[in-house]
Amino acid sequence: MKTLTNAQIVTLKDNDSFGLISHGAIVIEEDKIAWVGQASDLAERYNGNEEYDLKGRLVTPALIDCHSHIVFGGNRAAEFEQRLNGVSYEDISKAGGGIVSTVTATRSATHKALLADALTRVDAMMAEGVSTIEVKSGYGLDQETELKMLRVARQIPHLRSVDITTTFLGAHATPAEFHGQSDAYIDDICIPTLRAAHAEGLVDAVDGFCEGIAFNTTQIGRVFDVAVELGLPVKLHAEQLSNIGGTQLAARYGALSADHVEYVTDVDAVALAEAGTVAVVLPGAFYTLREKQSPPIEAFRSHGVPIALATDCNPGSSPLASTLLVMNMACTLFRMTPLEALLGVTAHAAQALGMSDRGRICVGQRADFCIWNADHPAELAYRIGFNPLHTRVFKGAL
Repeated sequence: MKTLTNAQIVTLKDNDSFGLISHGAIVIEEDKIAWVGQASDLAERYNGNEEYDLKGRLVTPALIDCHSHIVFGGNRAAEFEQRLNGVSYEDISKAGGGIVSTVTATRSATHKALLADALTRVDAMMAEGVSTIEVKSGYGLDQETELKMLRVARQIPHLRSVDITTTFLGAHATPAEFHGQSDAYIDDICIPTLRAAHAEGLVDAVDGFCEGIAFNTTQIGRVFDVAVELGLPVKLHAEQLSNIGGTQLAARYGALSADHVEYVTDVDAVALAEAGTVAVVLPGAFYTLREKQSPPIEAFRSHGVPIALATDCNPGSSPLASTLLVMNMACTLFRMTPLEALLGVTAHAAQALGMSDRGRICVGQRADFCIWNADHPAELAYRIGFNPLHTRVFKGAL
């Protein structure tokens, strides 16, 4: 057992305050929290523990990225430059760019190359205190490449001290070879690939992109029916660019989360609250695409919908790997509070992944912490381009 002492502990024991304990201590037994409180209240039975003096530093739960696409081939920097020079996204897509270019690069990339590139993004996230990352497929759009992406994701925790949860996103887009045949793609490629991935033990959840430029609610519903049959939870890219009923669909299936959610209505927010579905807000995509419609944060607040935050790290709409910057953007762009931002990348992010063993600092939770060179938790969302991480604790190991 070990004891962390002389700490300012942000417990997040509830959603109404930081739950700050001054002059605090945390006792770790193996990979779990055995005790937390003021150091002056430490029981004598912990006197023989190995002690670490944190010198008054701030301790929070480790950060969680609950929505990412970090396994992909190539990049789209050239397209970014083209758009800035006035070329439309439609023209770029017609010329073989957009998601088609990422699918092409991902299909041609080897397992080794995809893994090496993904690890660079994982390292950047870990350097800011991230301990758990959700990784989606969705840039293969054929069975071979979708399985390859998921296998790469499954390998990451064998090479880094980080937890990875995998999400099947075969219903991300219709590939070029099925142009105009979205239903055939869902039935002939997406669903059989989901079954194959599940049989191989590669899937923790199932996602889809429900949007006018992707798939409608009926098509996503067919995928979700298979997920339910296989005993897999679902989540959904919903209402990012318009409202075609994705949030209501997610609520009907009891989805873990509905993500993006810029065009969610008050009625939709009620449905999410009743379903216990988390709203995952993605400031990076909002910023990169220069969107105008902000997610309805006040509606989520008033109806009690938990709000999570994530990087949405991907090569096209959110080439972002900084969870700290996501916190600042959520506060600045959407007027979320620093407390809401921290909950969004800890407790509520864990809830969006269906994980109840992390995200807060209390007895029985997993000992995943961030130790920061900071005096107050609001500093984490306040600073821009500054990383105050001192040490990351993962499964009780410093």
